[in-house]
Amino acid sequence: MSRIGKLPVNLPQGVAVTIDAANVVTVKGPLGVLRQKVDSDIKVSIEGGSVSFTRPTDQPRHRSMHGLYRALINNMVLGVSTGYTIRQELVGVGYKVEAKGQVLEFSLGYSHDIHFELPSEVKATAVVAKKGANPVITLTSIDKQLIGQVAAKIRSFRKPEPYKGKGIRFVGEHIRRKAGKSANAK
Repeated sequence: MSRIGKLPVNLPQGVAVTIDAANVVTVKGPLGVLRQKVDSDIKVSIEGGSVSFTRPTDQPRHRSMHGLYRALINNMVLGVSTGYTIRQELVGVGYKVEAKGQVLEFSLGYSHDIHFELPSEVKATAVVAKKGANPVITLTSIDKQLIGQVAAKIRSFRKPEPYKGKGIRFVGEHIRRKAGKSANAK
């Protein structure tokens, strides 16, 4: 058995899970509603305050889907109950970000500004704590996959470089630094 797949997903207070005939799992919670289509071979059952998953055989395909769908449903339950937050900081002289509703406006040292429209499920705030501090973007959403994809897209606008460490990075992320070229080495 899959170590992840055999664990039940415990439902916190205020979260309801329903399964329809097409094997679509719907998770409703205080923060919203998420849906996920589960493969027809994987059986999903709700007992008491938990959701469990069983697979028909030990084929590699069934084994991989067993843990996958359990993890996806668990992420959905956590999302609708507590939500997900990702914080990114802009490191570099003159790097700025401004949140205007669902549009983030970046100034990242290019000859043009970058306007990035967020999906409706993701909310963003941009904060500059004090003068000289790095601007911080805070993304919040109930969908873990979507917020991770948006954060990766924002990071791709200016990835952290290894010589000066400038770029967009996650708060707390450590960038491996390289030594610059040596002046006397020949």
